[in-house]
Amino acid sequence: MSGTSTAASHQSGSTPPPPRPVRDSQHETSELMMPQHANVLGHVFGGVVLSMLDRTAAISAIRHARSACVTASVDRVDFREPIHVGDLVIMKASVNYAGRTSMEVGVRVEAEDLITGRRRHTNSCYLTFVAVDRNGRPVEVPPLLAETPDEVRRHAAARERRRRRLEERNAEAQRSSRA
Repeated sequence: MSGTSTAASHQSGSTPPPPRPVRDSQHETSELMMPQHANVLGHVFGGVVLSMLDRTAAISAIRHARSACVTASVDRVDFREPIHVGDLVIMKASVNYAGRTSMEVGVRVEAEDLITGRRRHTNSCYLTFVAVDRNGRPVEVPPLLAETPDEVRRHAAARERRRRRLEERNAEAQRSSRA
């Protein structure tokens, strides 16, 4: 199929894409926090961290789907402790679960004091992405191949979070249809 993306060809009902291992979606990035990233106390703005989370997770989703991906949701984000100007922020992301067209990506955020080398886990977050074609229509993604015990555990936890999100969305739809 010349000129047709693999992901787009799967939407038409041809052979399903082969499973892709978690390691294929892993991505790590880092950025030094500078004064423009922070408030007057020298604490990095939450929005700066959220923007980095979204970009980092998007790379993992795109690597898994090998297709354009859009952010569908961001689960609860708790900032456990502040990140300071001068800290190196490290984000580690990978796909935890892949449905038919959507994926959950987990991101772990750490802040490193570059002088002491001490790293702190500042927060974690789960983002849901949908793979889309050039017209913005959802396309099928490969199943996820969880190989290690940790990957299997993350996959099971992600399935449960997905189940709860769908229940909440259905309950919301029922409430709004009654209003």
